[in-house]
Amino acid sequence: MVDNSSLSSQYVRVNDLNVRYRRAGRGHPLLLLHGTTSSLEHFDRAAASLERSFDVIRPDLPGFGLTGPRPDRDYRVCTYASTVAEFMQQLHVPRYAVAGNSLGGNIAWTLALDYPDRLFALVLVNATGYPEKTLPAGMRLARNPLARPLMRAGMPRRLVERGLRQSVAPNSTIVDDAMVDRVHRYWNASGNRSAFVDFVNTNQPDRSAEIPEIGVPTLVLRSAGVDAQHFARDIPDVREAVHPSAGHLLPEEEPIWFAEKVATFLNTLEAQELT
Repeated sequence: MVDNSSLSSQYVRVNDLNVRYRRAGRGHPLLLLHGTTSSLEHFDRAAASLERSFDVIRPDLPGFGLTGPRPDRDYRVCTYASTVAEFMQQLHVPRYAVAGNSLGGNIAWTLALDYPDRLFALVLVNATGYPEKTLPAGMRLARNPLARPLMRAGMPRRLVERGLRQSVAPNSTIVDDAMVDRVHRYWNASGNRSAFVDFVNTNQPDRSAEIPEIGVPTLVLRSAGVDAQHFARDIPDVREAVHPSAGHLLPEEEPIWFAEKVATFLNTLEAQELT
């Protein structure tokens, strides 16, 4: 267990990347992975609660936030998983729980398949990974050959705001000027726009048939109005909780609900190990 109360960003070299991250709290390590076009700030309010009981580690994934693009432009989910595994090795954290939202959830369950001995728990939050998942408008646009050069050249603030509002529940109030400014700033950070286009146009191998092989205890958190995929059906050792009204960005929209569900799940696992 680690006691680290600093909230300032840090950087660690992982292969050819300077990965930005924040680490705070004490207890069992808990890795938080954000989704597409997001950053570690996605978990700010949830982390403030979770840090009371856990050593919370949250990086900016390659291509997003201030970590920046991959020099090799390899945005396969399996490569994300290997980078995250190496990131945790660099922090000298051999075993941990991982919770991921959206793309972060896809990376998290890939970690569970490729590095099963390193995880003691898995939390999937409106996760992706099944091939029939409906793509958001921004991703569909990035696959359009005519639109790609425009997306690489710039991302207007109004489009960022529109995308955020489409990602949250209709009655959500979290999309304010500060949130739009932050996401817009990271969208336009050096190399991030091109990284997004590269990511969206990466041929992702379909590994959904392997999901039933996940052996780590798993909690599926989802919003009632969001495509549930099939994780609660396919993972053997699984629990599920459904929020009735949140949107896709559940940890940011309902941070207390998210934090309480994660903490209860992990504490239950710890209690079971002691009995």
